[in-house]
Amino acid sequence: MSNALKRRKIAVLGSRSVGKSSLVKQFIENNFIDSYYPTIESTFAKSVVYKGVEYDCQIIDTAGQDEYSPINSQYAIGIHGYVLVYSITSRNSFNMIQVVYDKIVDFCGVTKIPCVIVGAKCDLTMARQVEPKHGMELAKHNDCAWIETSAKHDINVSKVFELCLQEIERNMAPNQTEPQTKGCVVM
Repeated sequence: MSNALKRRKIAVLGSRSVGKSSLVKQFIENNFIDSYYPTIESTFAKSVVYKGVEYDCQIIDTAGQDEYSPINSQYAIGIHGYVLVYSITSRNSFNMIQVVYDKIVDFCGVTKIPCVIVGAKCDLTMARQVEPKHGMELAKHNDCAWIETSAKHDINVSKVFELCLQEIERNMAPNQTEPQTKGCVVM
């Protein structure tokens, strides 16, 4: 086994204001910011050790998606795994997860993608609109991982990215550096 870091590119997608940037900032900087400025797009790098292997993760924090947002090719080409985020306080953001998932699958011409579905803001239980069982059912339907998080209280934040690495590795054959699925082709 070589000492070279395994490089993994992870895109974080979801509706506006669901906590994508807060999740990424908590993971990268161990910092939670209450104020909100809409994200255009930011890319962060962090080394993550998962199952004794060191991964050089490039994490793309994307602008919020809606049902009319086209999937940007940079969110599909060369991406190893996806973190799809909804807020447990917004049924609409939860409903968008399947829309975004389907857009990525269609864009790439694959049947499934390595993915973690994340219910963010689990500290806001009084405002909950999405029950955990619905998140689990959606993840099962798409054969991917699911977890609830709170960036504010640093609950399950690093677990999100470990699960994403697990999903990426699960979708790769041994001794392979790229996902088994065929890459996207832009014509």
